[in-house]
Amino acid sequence: MALEPDDLLAIGEVSHRTGVAVSALHFYEQLGLIASTRTAGNQRRYRRHMLRRISLIVVAKRLGIPLSDVQEVFTSLPLDHSPSLRDWRRVAKLWHAELEQRRTQLDSLQRELTGCIGCGCVSLKACRLLNPEDALGEDGPGPRRI
Repeated sequence: MALEPDDLLAIGEVSHRTGVAVSALHFYEQLGLIASTRTAGNQRRYRRHMLRRISLIVVAKRLGIPLSDVQEVFTSLPLDHSPSLRDWRRVAKLWHAELEQRRTQLDSLQRELTGCIGCGCVSLKACRLLNPEDALGEDGPGPRRI
């Protein structure tokens, strides 16, 4: 028997296949990230194509992409049938831009941190990393972080 994207899987099997806790699957469903149908006995069944959505959620979490961003991107993907290659490419393009922005921010932070470690000034007034633009000075004299 050939596997089809619309085959129905029990929640335990989906949890086992994706490594995601059943409670997390319930949460993702509440957020509208995934969808299930119910059996006559009110048990959840997930279409096989939900495995890909769940896996993408797992990857997004590992990359530090907030679930709210995943939610935003997933609104353009169909829940009732398997997304097309074109759908997935659109999602990938959206995340590529965000990941590039994050990479730029991390590179900047790394340069500042390297300068901070090499500086040795121990000056909160002058430190661009710990006190950008002397923001703490606006709170008045004396230590603010100790």
